[in-house]
Amino acid sequence: MSFLNSFDISASGMSAQRTRLDIAAENIANVDTTRTANGGAYRRKDVVLESYGEKPTFANALRRARTGEKTVGSGKMGVRVSQVVEDTTSLKRVYDPDNPDADADGYVEKPNVDVLKETVDSMSATRSYEANVTALNAIKQMTQSAMNISK
Repeated sequence: MSFLNSFDISASGMSAQRTRLDIAAENIANVDTTRTANGGAYRRKDVVLESYGEKPTFANALRRARTGEKTVGSGKMGVRVSQVVEDTTSLKRVYDPDNPDADADGYVEKPNVDVLKETVDSMSATRSYEANVTALNAIKQMTQSAMNISK
């Protein structure tokens, strides 16, 4: 794995964490949405991440050295958002007979969004983003140091 792949890995992580943060913000913004375009209350969304690329192992490096192969697949590794899924947990039923979305018994279906959970997810995504920025800065500093050695 070349040092340039490290930039790609950190950048892909930053992009994935930004998506997680965007979805958490969307969930919080819709915490009281009882009517959507699809009908019914808003359903919480969650991000599914997946890794991609071939893991650098000694066996793969040996095979590439033996065959003269330069890169494996695209040569890139990282993480990406594979899908954004709706949370299938049940919606909250709240008694509010004055609400225009209330059923015949006076209950309204509210979104299955827990603000505390979304806040924790936001904090986790922010910390992961910051870790990727730190890794990116370390790689940049090592690259600059290597170039200074050659002078």
